[in-house]
Amino acid sequence: MASLPADPKLSAAVSDGALLLAGEFTVWTLGQLPPEAGAAHRLELSGLTRIDTAAAWYLVGRERQGAQLDGLTGAQARLLDTVRQALPQPDAETAALAGWRRMLEQTGRRMAAALLFLREIAEYLGRFLAALARGIRHPGDFRFTSLVYHCQETGLRAVPIVALMSFLIGIVLAFQGAVQLRQFGAEVFVIDLIAISILRELGILLTAIIVAGRTASALTASIGSMKMNEEIDAMRTLGLDPDMVLILPRVLALIITLPILGLIANIAGLVGGALMSWIELGISPSMFRYRLLADTSVDHVIVGLSKAPVFALIIGVIGCHAGMKVGKDAESLGAETSRAVVNAIFAVIVADALFSIFFSEVGL
Repeated sequence: MASLPADPKLSAAVSDGALLLAGEFTVWTLGQLPPEAGAAHRLELSGLTRIDTAAAWYLVGRERQGAQLDGLTGAQARLLDTVRQALPQPDAETAALAGWRRMLEQTGRRMAAALLFLREIAEYLGRFLAALARGIRHPGDFRFTSLVYHCQETGLRAVPIVALMSFLIGIVLAFQGAVQLRQFGAEVFVIDLIAISILRELGILLTAIIVAGRTASALTASIGSMKMNEEIDAMRTLGLDPDMVLILPRVLALIITLPILGLIANIAGLVGGALMSWIELGISPSMFRYRLLADTSVDHVIVGLSKAPVFALIIGVIGCHAGMKVGKDAESLGAETSRAVVNAIFAVIVADALFSIFFSEVGL
């Protein structure tokens, strides 16, 4: 371990804007420089008997500030050259792009990121389908207990919030419809408004949005925490396939339970609409039921519930994909959880819009 020399000596004086140095200029004597040394424009170094890399670093820094170095010996000059070469070079500043070019660059980067995300989602969709095919060919590899557990977590536990939400939506639709239709004396058509809105669109769409916010975050958090703790690596070490153990039961449970939740949402929404129609318009429950069965086509129910498996597949794949992308820290877990919820809700709404266009084109 290096120790302080017994009596390091440095003579430093400022005269006529020049700093005169003599003696040993080392890391031990740098502190002996006078306060006005930083203002000197010329450094006279012929009196120095010794310098080290710390002093050389100081001299190179003063040289970069514009000070002139005089009186260096050959060995001292070579030491300064070595220090100059070892100093980090600043990165060259790139010219700022014009506004339209910067906008195009950002748009291109976002499009590339979106295409990469779609490719990764397609990969996880393929992994789920491959795991499903393996489970069908080899039923012994399929974990039925895990499927039942996730059906309970994603389906049974979501029934209260889904039913309450749909019940309130039915009440709102009936109340707002009554206010508007009363102006034309067509209050009875509020039944058609409630039935078509809930059975065809709002029942399953709002259910899928609730499940996306509730389940996509849970999938990301559960799988992500396992990845943070290296449990998924341990599964692979033990010869277990994470797709069979983690992805397949979760996504399959969503595909099974979301249509059931959608049906519950439809019933709760119709009950809420019937209740508000009875209170606001005086339409009795028997009249509501008669007009519902007589004037509402079963096609609306088929259109609404046919979306449920696709919505479930989208939510499950996005949640599992986000969980597998979690890094080693809690910040990554939180970011991926938020991203999974946003992506799942956005994808569900986009898929619903595409379904609406498709069913309109085919006449349903």
